[in-house]
Amino acid sequence: MSKRALYPGTFDPITLGHLDVIKRAAMVFDEVVVGVASNQRKNTLFSKEERVAMIREVVKDIPRVKVVDFDGLVINFAKKNDLHVLIRGLRAVSDFEYELQMALTNRRLAEDIETVFLMPSQNYLFLSSTTVKEAAYLGADVSSFVPEVAERFLKEKFKKS
Repeated sequence: MSKRALYPGTFDPITLGHLDVIKRAAMVFDEVVVGVASNQRKNTLFSKEERVAMIREVVKDIPRVKVVDFDGLVINFAKKNDLHVLIRGLRAVSDFEYELQMALTNRRLAEDIETVFLMPSQNYLFLSSTTVKEAAYLGADVSSFVPEVAERFLKEKFKKS
């Protein structure tokens, strides 16, 4: 049986921490589906189309990784696409409580879908898309936080007139 996993998120923008988790997942699973979510509760800087384009560019050379967008509950998307493993990245203890609640809720909604937690390299434990956006907005060099394509997108978005 093929082991396929879903790594869902808003990825606004994708960071090197996200990329690290994707690479780690690709070593474990036969296929990794990066699911780019529309989350009405989050006011994203980039459109879903921009985020998908960014991630596709970043993962184009990683075998067995595909990028798709979706709306609605992660668990419903996973069921519809016969994905029985959810990948979640853990950076710090502060992430754990939230992620545990989500994993237990998802388990209640779909007992046949497991959540697997992966930790990025310690170099990326502090990274968050929110922090990266704030730094980029204030003019900081974020090249050590995001892939080159995401840096280009950020520079374009925050271009000063």
